Amino acid sequence: VQLQASGGGLVQPGGSLRLSCAASGNIFSIDRMGWYRQAPGKQRELVATIVTDGGSTGYVDSVKGRFTLSRDNAKNTIYLQMNSLKPSDTAVYYCSAVTRGYPYWGQGTQVTVSS
Repeated sequence: VQLQASGGGLVQPGGSLRLSCAASGNIFSIDRMGWYRQAPGKQRELVATIVTDGGSTGYVDSVKGRFTLSRDNAKNTIYLQMNSLKPSDTAVYYCSAVTRGYPYWGQGTQVTVSS
């Protein structure tokens, strides 16, 4: 499985960004996909995840109500719509896919929230 992430950038507090992650390769074996983030000096944390079978989603508490994870099955792509961004959301965001318990990672994309 290969993952191509895009959509990061610099935004002011309160602004919005949308991250995209396109999957290719053995996509039919993917059990779930999601986004992680890692801020400087902190551990990588799971931000949002979506299950392939059924499409249920989950979010870390700090982003609930602000971030929305969706998918376009025709494009094998997931999207993370991030609204009401805060400086604390600043991090490198990584797309992830899990197949039979094995994680695949896309390249990170920087999100910076600053005035």
